[in-house]
Amino acid sequence: MKHTGTFKPALIAISITAALHSGAVTAQESTDDEQVEVIQVSGIRGSLMRAQAVKMDNDSIVEALSAEDIGKLPDASIAESLARLPGLSGERVGGRTSGISVRGFKEDFTGTSLNGRELIGIGDNRGVEYDLYPAEIMTGATIYKTTDASLIVQGIGGTVDLQTVRPLAAQETLTVTGVYELGGNDSDNPEFDNTGNRFALSFVEKFADDTVGLALAIASTESPRNERKYGVWGYGENDEGQVTPTGLDTQAISRVLERDTISAILQWRPTDRLDIVFDALDIDYSDSGVIRGFIEPFAAANITGTGTDNSGTQINANPVLRTDPAQKDGELQTFGLNIQYDVSDDWSVSLDVADSQSEKRDLRGESYAGLARSGALTEDQLGSRQFQMSTSGINFTGSSGLDAFSDPNLLQLAGPQAWGGGMANIADQFATDVLQANGQPYNFLNAQDGFLNFADFEEELTTVRLETVGFVDWGIFNTFTAGVNYSDRFKAKDNKGFFATASSYPLSEGIPEQYLYNGLADLTWAGMGYVVAYDGFAPYNDGEYTLNDAGLLEPDRLGDTYTVDEEVITLYAQLDFETEVQGFNVKGNVGAQYVETDQSSTGFIGIVGENFAVCDDDNNQVVDADCIITEGDEYSHFLPSLNVSVELQENRYLRLAASKTISRARIDQMKASGFVKFDQNIELIATPNTEAAVNEYGSPWSKFAGNPTLRPLEANNFDISFENYFEGEGYVSVALFYKDLVNWTRDGNQLIDFTNDATSDGANYFIPGFHDRVIDTAGNYGPEDTPYEAGDVVTPPDLGFFSFFEDGLEGEMKGVELTANIPLRMLSDSLDGFGFAASATILDAELEDGTAIPGQSDNTYSVTAYYEMDGFEFRIAATDRSEFLTYQRGGSNKIEAATRDAVTQVDAQISYDFADSGIEYLQGLRVALQGVNLTDEEEETIDGNGIVTLRREFGPYYMLNLNYSFY
Repeated sequence: MKHTGTFKPALIAISITAALHSGAVTAQESTDDEQVEVIQVSGIRGSLMRAQAVKMDNDSIVEALSAEDIGKLPDASIAESLARLPGLSGERVGGRTSGISVRGFKEDFTGTSLNGRELIGIGDNRGVEYDLYPAEIMTGATIYKTTDASLIVQGIGGTVDLQTVRPLAAQETLTVTGVYELGGNDSDNPEFDNTGNRFALSFVEKFADDTVGLALAIASTESPRNERKYGVWGYGENDEGQVTPTGLDTQAISRVLERDTISAILQWRPTDRLDIVFDALDIDYSDSGVIRGFIEPFAAANITGTGTDNSGTQINANPVLRTDPAQKDGELQTFGLNIQYDVSDDWSVSLDVADSQSEKRDLRGESYAGLARSGALTEDQLGSRQFQMSTSGINFTGSSGLDAFSDPNLLQLAGPQAWGGGMANIADQFATDVLQANGQPYNFLNAQDGFLNFADFEEELTTVRLETVGFVDWGIFNTFTAGVNYSDRFKAKDNKGFFATASSYPLSEGIPEQYLYNGLADLTWAGMGYVVAYDGFAPYNDGEYTLNDAGLLEPDRLGDTYTVDEEVITLYAQLDFETEVQGFNVKGNVGAQYVETDQSSTGFIGIVGENFAVCDDDNNQVVDADCIITEGDEYSHFLPSLNVSVELQENRYLRLAASKTISRARIDQMKASGFVKFDQNIELIATPNTEAAVNEYGSPWSKFAGNPTLRPLEANNFDISFENYFEGEGYVSVALFYKDLVNWTRDGNQLIDFTNDATSDGANYFIPGFHDRVIDTAGNYGPEDTPYEAGDVVTPPDLGFFSFFEDGLEGEMKGVELTANIPLRMLSDSLDGFGFAASATILDAELEDGTAIPGQSDNTYSVTAYYEMDGFEFRIAATDRSEFLTYQRGGSNKIEAATRDAVTQVDAQISYDFADSGIEYLQGLRVALQGVNLTDEEEETIDGNGIVTLRREFGPYYMLNLNYSFY
């Protein structure tokens, strides 16, 4: 049988690539008995060489991480390592890098696999939270920016394949790691601190004449994050053109991540032809903390200055001190079995079976405290603050009448604002003869003293893959691959909530002494002084709060509860080729996938009935059957792919790729659920009943519906790159890519009449006594300051907006990637050990409706400068990404869009490896000190007028890493 000869640089690449899974680089014989030199690599220079070898040897356009990158960096998770690669961008969540965008596409539009199997997370959607995976359990990662037919896990952005060790291909080792972590910012909340730790053990051993291998990795993490959040509801302009907030939303946030991980891999090779690998991964994850600060409406007087450059006094200040304890607990388990059998010297068959399950509860309590219960005080009993405005937001310089917030004996455990409108269905529960300051009895509007939010998530993915690979002699084709993959995914979300009312209702009491922490919380950085710190879960745990199920009171709770099921069968075939054309060595692959999908969702349509309850017309506390909906679709795709690599000169490659790829629609958009919601804010209810007014000011009405028939996002992709390798650790490359987005999910928005809904058979959602409001205090209300007398009935406008999702949006993305890894010894021998790695990704993307692609930063830059010699290593890395669109958990546990401003992060590391120190008992020791976010980069969101609406400050953090290998 004839095989086309392979050229020497590729052989070197193959030898280094193989070492990615063994921890060392060894020589390898070529097919014509040519001996390839042994290459010694270590530290960052070794990691760059390994990554370069993977890039050289692959027919696709890829980036790579080696064990050096992951194993020897004291990164808390693989997310931080990935975020430094060309074309990739990290997104911080709670101060930690969690999300990864590839070529401008958020992780929901990027395939993620573990050893080639699709990987699930514990979040709301398909995207993986990369900070869930500790760096210690990984040996490498390959990021495919172009795809081929044998790559089952695909996405429009690309594919991130994480890799764990194969014990029979690895060196035997026993390694322990200890990390001490220190946050650069002290905690503003007295019950938390700024220190953490991480411990890990890695073990690889071979048995039975190297036919059985066992790899075990155990990692435990406790990592704090302290955040300062400045936020506003929005900004308004008075008649003088002076700009002030409409409401305040500022908190001190403290969290602790606790993560325990066990990874076990058992490999058995009883014969040279049979290889069996069983692997298991278990991750227990907890992220707990507190969000403590003020949320309140804002009114001002005595303002001087112009525009945003003004100062004045906040009047009628009736702050809500929100103490929101948060507890996110999750578990992920993955089990897999891979059997590969070489039928002959040329043909092999493999079977891969895997099952992954995850579950998470995202719990957040709300406990309200203030000067008194809503309605108890007159205006002259409220407080005031002096403020200074600028484009950076509002800062307070003094206050009066608010001393109670630092005194637990004066501070009242009650809701200072009338936020209980959602409890209209159970108004009788709060009827009383006790009068408010205005002479009216207290009622359900005054009865909300807290709220308990939680969402339960459950996901399971089962996959089975059967594949055959053969070395063939079919002209230019030398390898044939074909197979079938079956996957069955189930995902469920249960959105729950409970209104909380203190036992003192309709009166109020101080904070119980047993709730208090030792010390006050610090909000002086926002000009808001020190505030009482107490356990926000305590009134829930001891029965102080009476709870009422919001699921039957708030339609968007039930309307965000659902299950989604997907069954996917993929048939694929691929031919690899290698030939010469006009003296140039040309290789690559051509193939296609045929994908059949059966998807469905079951959910609920949440609508308030005439009894003011949601989907409970008979008041039996059970969801009515006519609110349950199941819908789905079946369809297929044909996905061709082509990759061509041309060696123009030795170590200089031109790569071409074309493919069609899909990314399945977001899970939260595919849900069958929906709802009709009404905002009980009197300022919205008093909006004039005209289309012009609703278009200008908004409406209290809103309707939402998911779409279980959404098709996958789809793109035609074209790539070309030039790569010039001139050193074992040096290369430059230029890549151009174009993505024709032929289907993207469109956010629909339609103005409808909520008294005669044409999209729902003329349904009338208006309920007298629930959707109107009786004025209790004469005054001006609504966006046009309409005057009302006490006792007047205000009815809402008929019109509002219906939001939905549909297929058919199109667009395009054009991009260029520039990468350079330069060892400076090329310039002078005196610079041996110095070098830098730099990349730039520039994107130009446009959807036809003008919206942005989630995860897309138009410009992303990364540079790492390093020095490594004789075990000593220093590196400093900076990443910069421009503004981008993302989404986050919003009100009522639903997903909402958010825009992040440009961010630059600078990290540094200094380390010493004692391997060559000459001190025998220290030869397995490596010591490293790392600093992350050294410039204390803030995350900001800026509105269209250039004013900061949201600022998050996380501060730097530092890690001391001790790593010792016993053998």
